Amino acid sequence: MLTTAIHPRPYRGRRESPIPVGILYSVSGQYGVIGREMLNGILLAIEEVNANPALPFTLAPVIFDPACNLENYYHYCHELLYRHGVRHIVGCYTSASRKQILPLVEGANALLWHTARYEGFESSNNVIYLGAAPNQHVLPMIRYVAEHYQPDIYHIGSDYVWSWEIDRITGETVEPLGGRMIASRLLPLGETEVAAIIEDIIVKKPPVVLVTLVGISAYRFYRVWHDMAADHPFLRSHPIARLSLTLCEAEVNMVGAETVEGYLVSAVYFQSIDTPENAQFLARYRRRFGEDCSPSVDAEAAWIGGHMLANAITRCGSDDVALVRQAAYEDVFMAPNGATRIDADNNHAWLTPKLARCGADGKFHIFWQAPEPVKPDPYLTWVGAPEPGAKR
Repeated sequence: MLTTAIHPRPYRGRRESPIPVGILYSVSGQYGVIGREMLNGILLAIEEVNANPALPFTLAPVIFDPACNLENYYHYCHELLYRHGVRHIVGCYTSASRKQILPLVEGANALLWHTARYEGFESSNNVIYLGAAPNQHVLPMIRYVAEHYQPDIYHIGSDYVWSWEIDRITGETVEPLGGRMIASRLLPLGETEVAAIIEDIIVKKPPVVLVTLVGISAYRFYRVWHDMAADHPFLRSHPIARLSLTLCEAEVNMVGAETVEGYLVSAVYFQSIDTPENAQFLARYRRRFGEDCSPSVDAEAAWIGGHMLANAITRCGSDDVALVRQAAYEDVFMAPNGATRIDADNNHAWLTPKLARCGADGKFHIFWQAPEPVKPDPYLTWVGAPEPGAKR
């Protein structure tokens, strides 16, 4: 169904016909909290683009809410492409949803601006990948863990391609570092029965626990772990390292800082980044959507996608997919996370990896970041991520 809860504010001056932009985020369902922030990100970007009187065009969002249902993703993507004539789609949080619509996007020769972190091992000519590739978020985390802990890892994740590939990458990375995968427990999307797995963790006492659960499965895991820690000292002990590749500010607000305090998170964006670009982004975001809104790395990527799309259309003078894609390669966008550009070899973004811990204040405190943007390596064909041993 169409999402109507948020309406972009249109520019009221004289322009050419608006360019339709498909938006495909789940704002209801098991990971709707993240979908809502991603929708906010792209809508803010579109409003800012439309408010620029120097541009000869406006962007007209066509918004669908798949409600975390893969069949809906396929159906709504078909609607966008063949009913609404959309050439550019911004969307998808899970890799399962991206895989669902990719054949349609490629068949129509459209362009998907994919804004979520993902597992890599894909490079389509019809996708601009704005989220971190594995060498930009998985490898920095694993290397840090190997330097500070025995890298024997207990992995708990959601049972789809994201966790499958992260599990494989992690196992192949820690083995030459003297580590191993103690266990890999993958739950169906939306599963909330997690107590037995936490009991298994208590028995096995791994030095490292990696969480790649998404949505309500992750929220339940964090809460049950916190509740069980009252009776099991191991769960609240300092020697155990708790890692997440999905936890973000909006989710901390939902589950409570005390529930996820101490988690180490790898991402390319945190609200705590101290730059003028991020301060301006946060101010505009909160002014538009309210102080209670909490933009995440995925929301920032959606915002970047809207601006980079507009920049590319401006540069080439058209929304033609081939021309826009080529123009996007020429853009270096000063984003809240740092300088961001698209690699012409694989359509992925150059991004700056960062590591942070969740504090008792609910904020992510960055303790390391790469000295410069890292070339994306979605197939891990070379080891390009910097070593996270140096101080920030």
